[in-house]
Amino acid sequence: MVDEERKRVGGGRPGRGLTLADVANALQVSKATVSNAYNRPDQLSAQLRERILAEADRLGYRGPDPIAATFSRRRVGAIGLVFDDPLTFALTDPAEALFTTGIGEVCERIGVGVVLIPRGTGTELVERALVDGFVCHCDVDGDVRVDTVMGRGLPAVVVDGPLRPGISHVGIDDRKGAATAARHLVGLGHWRIAVLASPLRPDGRAGRADLARQQAAQHHVMRERLAGYREGLATGGVAWADVPVVECAPYGRESAYRAAADLLGGAERPTALLAASDELALGALRAAAVCGISVPEQLSIVGFDDAPPAAWSDPGLTTVHQPHRDKGRAAVEQLIGPTSQTTTTFPTTLVVRGSTAPRAGS
Repeated sequence: MVDEERKRVGGGRPGRGLTLADVANALQVSKATVSNAYNRPDQLSAQLRERILAEADRLGYRGPDPIAATFSRRRVGAIGLVFDDPLTFALTDPAEALFTTGIGEVCERIGVGVVLIPRGTGTELVERALVDGFVCHCDVDGDVRVDTVMGRGLPAVVVDGPLRPGISHVGIDDRKGAATAARHLVGLGHWRIAVLASPLRPDGRAGRADLARQQAAQHHVMRERLAGYREGLATGGVAWADVPVVECAPYGRESAYRAAADLLGGAERPTALLAASDELALGALRAAAVCGISVPEQLSIVGFDDAPPAAWSDPGLTTVHQPHRDKGRAAVEQLIGPTSQTTTTFPTTLVVRGSTAPRAGS
């Protein structure tokens, strides 16, 4: 009985082995007609589509192979999001979650999915990912995953990372935003200022970063923010060589708490901290509370990001606002837009809240 059935549908195998052509042969219609029943039902009458689906079900045909359909259409219906951090970070960090939300909003609108490609996957997943293009949230100099993306010849956008010839870019002016934060503190009379930095290189090192370490920074964003802090502090006569820069690794509130506690326990503790992100600033706020140092009366703190927790902290966090969600939206819109290279740079603004005040005695 099985052999007879195979002959009747042109030699195909039941179940997964059956092809669209087998169903077409059984119904004496074209393969395009059967394909339309699955992919373009508006091209058929309801009666014909019902008859095709019923025959396919009787034969055990489970529908077109999605991989084969991808190659025939030259479109997958998904984009790849390549980023520098573990998958758990992308799902939990407040600023990163806003960026990913912006990507998701556009993807939902246009009906495509997102393939997450986090740190630690090397180039293999980038090479074999079935996607129509890539958003690369990568800011490490010479990231080989971005090289691999460019080598695939698919549309791509780099977010926050170094500019590359021939590839679109979305970001902010990190240097200008950081300079604004530093000028805010010197304008309040602070001159004994320290910096809490996110990692400068992907080597897991934590602690004080001397000038040589700073100059060898591989993370584009952190390098730009340090340059901005330096420029802003110079306007108040603060020598950069006198500014402690402490790397917080692994990145997050816990490492910032430890770094800030160490700074605040010193003989000449700073009267102000520039934190390279809100998460680092929130860690510093906790350290100040534990050390019995009041904010902002004895210590001013400025963050960077203006993620939702900044407004809910106690006191509210003075920070540099950047439009994370808009960056995510813009990245996807550039990806699906014209093929010519485009660059979008969003402005930053300083949001002053309760974590900063004039230096005591100034």
